Amino acid sequence: MNPLIPLCIMAGLVGIIAAAFILMSTFLGPKVRHPAKDSPFECGHESEGYHQGAMPVHFYIMALLFVVFDVELAFLFPWAVVFRSLGWFGFLEMLVFFVIVGAGFLYAWKMGALEWD
Repeated sequence: MNPLIPLCIMAGLVGIIAAAFILMSTFLGPKVRHPAKDSPFECGHESEGYHQGAMPVHFYIMALLFVVFDVELAFLFPWAVVFRSLGWFGFLEMLVFFVIVGAGFLYAWKMGALEWD
């Protein structure tokens, strides 16, 4: 038996379930919007909003850099587990990966993306 068959069956089931949830929310969800439900509400008080204009870009840059380096760590742990069985090829491949990610980190650092003013 081909080992991809169970994977394809699971992917198909996941797609069917996701489509069912989207269709059910479309047909069974509320149809009439109400201003009280649509207004922002926080901790028992109506929200006053953000009065300083647009949100600073630093928040988004920090979040993006966090995700990039978090994904790097997600690749580091499985590599460390099988490090001995990969040999020099695995070491050189991960070294190339670290050089690329490190170059991105140095670029972000030199451009001042890590500075918080």
